[in-house]
Amino acid sequence: MQQRLARGEEAALGELYDRYASLVHSLAHRVTADDDAADQITREVFGYVWENPDAYDPRYGPLRSWIAALTRRHAVHRLRQFENRGQSDPDEVEARVREANTAARADFIVTSMPAPLRAALELAYRERLDYRQAAVGLGVSEDEARRRLRLGLQLLSTAMEPDGQPETPHDRVDRPGPHGGRGPR
Repeated sequence: MQQRLARGEEAALGELYDRYASLVHSLAHRVTADDDAADQITREVFGYVWENPDAYDPRYGPLRSWIAALTRRHAVHRLRQFENRGQSDPDEVEARVREANTAARADFIVTSMPAPLRAALELAYRERLDYRQAAVGLGVSEDEARRRLRLGLQLLSTAMEPDGQPETPHDRVDRPGPHGGRGPR
């Protein structure tokens, strides 16, 4: 995908948009609580990806996590702009920023965890199955299903830790500079 974007293939951007637009819009809306701002942020994120296809480095994690981190940065920037113009309460802005950071960490953790743990969590939470039902769905013993759920939840709980925790690798990627290019790390 990255190579196709670098070659300027519009179809690659369309595929990327189809795959991640709902993620980008929902994260942006979660942070800003504003449909118009979320629409604008969605355009900005995909515009940035189109103009900077080499900004994503797969060594640091999945493309989904990078796009989520990029979205969070754009949304937080938008919130802080509103705060600076006196359009938002500073405490509300900080609460939304903390929520966005937690959501980004959780997304990174889930997409980075081993597939067996992720599958157990998905069955338990998306399908609303208990550990016995998850065991059947996974084709493992009940003890193994409980172990996978416990480990997955332990990993996920680290997303809820207070600020000051290490950033995900995608939080450290180059940020857009003042002229649209890549800025300093």
